[in-house]
Amino acid sequence: MPLVLPALLITLAVVSASLTLTLGVRALRRSSGGGPAHAHDLMEVAFLNGGPSRAVDTALASMQSDGRLAIGGPGIASARSTLARDPVERTVFAELAAAPNGALHTLRHAVMRSATVQEIGDSLAFRGLMVEPRAARKWRSGSIALLVACALGVPVALVVTMVVSVLEESFAPFVLMVLPALLLGIVCGAVNAFRAGARVTPAGRAAVRAYRAAHADRSDVGHLVALNGLRGLPTSCCGSSCGRRRG
Repeated sequence: MPLVLPALLITLAVVSASLTLTLGVRALRRSSGGGPAHAHDLMEVAFLNGGPSRAVDTALASMQSDGRLAIGGPGIASARSTLARDPVERTVFAELAAAPNGALHTLRHAVMRSATVQEIGDSLAFRGLMVEPRAARKWRSGSIALLVACALGVPVALVVTMVVSVLEESFAPFVLMVLPALLLGIVCGAVNAFRAGARVTPAGRAAVRAYRAAHADRSDVGHLVALNGLRGLPTSCCGSSCGRRRG
């Protein structure tokens, strides 16, 4: 009997935390911003599919495929034109001009961290196509905390049960009284941590599907990279240098 109250309190705490996290993550994923729920251009589609790295790879592959950017071994990029078709490509040229040696990996990371690329994510988050990282962080952290606490609670409950069984008789093992709640917490924590960590919202996935359907006839390199990544390119599309960046 003396362990009934602690078991009840643990159960109520876990159920309450699980419900709060589930509702919070659901609201986070369904939140809508202040703009249209569709992708404006290819760079937004690339960002939705793979974040800053996919957007930069899309720009680099497009620029190499039409000769505006040359990539030679070992991974050295050089500009062959000054024509930029969007802000990300302008940033590529700007970073390339400032790069000390034209190293492709340095150029790629510099453009990924640029304000131009980060603003794409900010715009998508504002319009409800992506989850703003800071908004998701607290829900993911809370979910992980619940998962860890409940996972650790199982062996603790077993130890308490064994100790009580030695010291006194109990009408029901303590572990059986709290195990359903602990398992619920483990499942809810894992599911909500995964959902909170996924930045693209259902509206964002719908925007990508709509863009893909509306441009089903396109087969240019930039389009292929934005939708499928570098692995989706035929080997001949962007040469050996591009191929080495796959993987």
